[in-house]
Amino acid sequence: MNIGEASHRSGVSQRMIRHYERIGLISPPPRRDSGYRDYDARDVHRLRFIANARDLGFSIAEIGILLELWDNRERASGEVKDLALRHIGELEGKIARLEAMRDTLRELAARCHGDARPDCPILHGLARGGATDGTG
Repeated sequence: MNIGEASHRSGVSQRMIRHYERIGLISPPPRRDSGYRDYDARDVHRLRFIANARDLGFSIAEIGILLELWDNRERASGEVKDLALRHIGELEGKIARLEAMRDTLRELAARCHGDARPDCPILHGLARGGATDGTG
């Protein structure tokens, strides 16, 4: 199948398919006599794997490791689990930072009157580096 069909079947854009080829996550497929790439069902399956891993927030480097583990039928599942648990820890750290940002913005917004006055605790807080002493 051509790149358009592989894109449609995998849900991965043609641009990203080419990118994944360039960085080695998928092997460049053979070319037809016309010069067009000729993808097969295995390529589509691999692209779906990559897309699913990206949706879970794995980095390109981590996806490369996951693909190597996926391709290695003699791997220990513990290696995969360790990678997943490390990623969970990273996600938990990001969640904590996002919650702190949300709380700061919530506090700043609560102190803002949101009316026609020019004084704005949100802008003052951003200029100082976030919520501080409660004065606007």
